Amino acid sequence: MAMPLSGAVAVTETATAAELAPVAERPRRVLISTDTYPPDVNGTAYFTHRLATGLAARGNEVHVVCQSDIGPATADVVDGVVVHRLRSAPLVVHPSMRVTIPTRLDRLLDAVRPDVLHSQGHFVVGRAAIAAARRRGVPIVATNHFMPDNLFQFGHIPATLRQRVGRVAWRDFNRVFRRADHVTTPTPLAAGLLRDQGFAGAVEPVSCGIDLARFHPHSEPKQWARRLFDLPDRPTALFVGRLDEEKRLGELVRALPHVLNTIDAQVVLVGRGNQREELERLAGRIGVAERVTFLGFVPDEIMPQAFAAADVFAMPSVAELQSIATLEAMATGLPVVAANAMALPHLVDGNGYLFEPGDVMGLARHLTAILANGELRARLGRASRELAQTHDHQVSLARFEQIYDEVTR
Repeated sequence: MAMPLSGAVAVTETATAAELAPVAERPRRVLISTDTYPPDVNGTAYFTHRLATGLAARGNEVHVVCQSDIGPATADVVDGVVVHRLRSAPLVVHPSMRVTIPTRLDRLLDAVRPDVLHSQGHFVVGRAAIAAARRRGVPIVATNHFMPDNLFQFGHIPATLRQRVGRVAWRDFNRVFRRADHVTTPTPLAAGLLRDQGFAGAVEPVSCGIDLARFHPHSEPKQWARRLFDLPDRPTALFVGRLDEEKRLGELVRALPHVLNTIDAQVVLVGRGNQREELERLAGRIGVAERVTFLGFVPDEIMPQAFAAADVFAMPSVAELQSIATLEAMATGLPVVAANAMALPHLVDGNGYLFEPGDVMGLARHLTAILANGELRARLGRASRELAQTHDHQVSLARFEQIYDEVTR
């Protein structure tokens, strides 16, 4: 006869010890879908990598599905994350980039059995993962990093067609992301942009966040950091990011001669992109080639030293939904001069200056003011660090975990 135990649970006389043992609760299982992941070099890839590894470090079981960076499909554990890479091929309009071969992801979801899908976009991988998750009843969180401006140059879209193409692109975005249970984007301005583009669902701003332990002010002389990158020891304006059209780096190069009228300065550009040759030609044409240094790709592990080599961070881009590079610069205590465009004004509040896009003289004036005044530079740098501390990536990770729990209830 079955006898009740001293609680609400009853077992039979033949129950085994294993059956009586409490069932261990397994970790939350998260599948992250993305079209770009390291070794890709861009803000979305870096954020997704930090999200995946950060969640894994907090005890979650994390899987990432992304395109292969070499072609064949692979699966491996990297930095505590199971990375499933889908077969890919070179992109016709941009051979240095790859695109995933369209495929259904049902078998992957059956194998992983995630508690939640967190999609980082609506392109090939994100679209396929969202569709597969919907078919299997898996809750979906989606984070937007997309702006049509980021794609125009890669698609060689003429300026006369960009407005029309942008409308089509936003309609496609809305069709995919409306299938998500919870949508986030890095800033309130970015959330407003989605509403302006016809997205009817709720959108929550969640900062991409930055690692404040890695990115912090350095006490060593800047001469030490400059020596690491073979840079001359002179006042330095730094840019970090893709050297692409929407970054408007020509304005930074054209501002330099006006800065040189007052102070012996240099511009240092970190990153790769299809505008490098054009920027090199521009620097040569206006006589500042020896004062513009292209460092190319700098590994993430030594990026803090790159910021330590600079005196001011310049971000002339007009297509930033947040700008992780600007936040990292702020965390290291750099003043900021940024374009008064998209989300960048959210990052400038007592820690630097905004200039109107296209106003080269305004950009030069602000750079000169900071580079020529050590006391001002120090005060703005302290304000940058204080602002950056409100974007701790551990806070962002905790909020994403709360969202996962909310959509899986």
